[in-house]
Amino acid sequence: MLRVAGVQDAWWEVLPEHARQLPAELAQVDAFLDDERFIAPWRAVFAGRLGRPSVPVETLLRLLYLKHRYQLGYETLCCEVSDSLSWRRFCRIPLAYPVPHPTTLIKLVRRSGAQTVEELNAVLLGKLVEDKLLRCRKLRIDTTVVEADIDYPTDADLLEQDRQVVLGRGAGADAIRTERRALVAALVEDDDTVTTPGSADLTNDRLRPTLGR
Repeated sequence: MLRVAGVQDAWWEVLPEHARQLPAELAQVDAFLDDERFIAPWRAVFAGRLGRPSVPVETLLRLLYLKHRYQLGYETLCCEVSDSLSWRRFCRIPLAYPVPHPTTLIKLVRRSGAQTVEELNAVLLGKLVEDKLLRCRKLRIDTTVVEADIDYPTDADLLEQDRQVVLGRGAGADAIRTERRALVAALVEDDDTVTTPGSADLTNDRLRPTLGR
């Protein structure tokens, strides 16, 4: 079942102000992610009323941001969030509640699929352009290229293919035989001399320049 937000924790108000204050970067990201457009792609993944309540989407988004921002694994991420008040507050996890288990995060990411990630990236780019934080005329993409062998045609390969066609074993043998029969039929209709005793040799002589054989 979809949960957009978690429960409100009154224990944060007990802490001193400097302990509750987020770092400048996290405060900006927290305000940036506080947008309904980042929630919409998740609504198609989870049911609205059925099933066990999921990790709040606002918490999941912020956990994934920290994971990619600092290049952390799921286990390391959960440990760091548990040990940091600022990260816990940024992820909006109450002090009395445990941090989501790493396997839970892995299952949620797998369940969301690549389509949800693409929709989130599209929303992110649109919001950056809308807020004039990004002016993109060109988009640079980092890709990985895997070397592969290229099978260039050689004279021996082409000769072998031609031999198979001549022997009637190649993939195009049937098509060539069908074309040959059609040409023979056309010559029979147009030329009365084909009916003479030597007509078969005459027909073959006329077909050789046409078919290249």
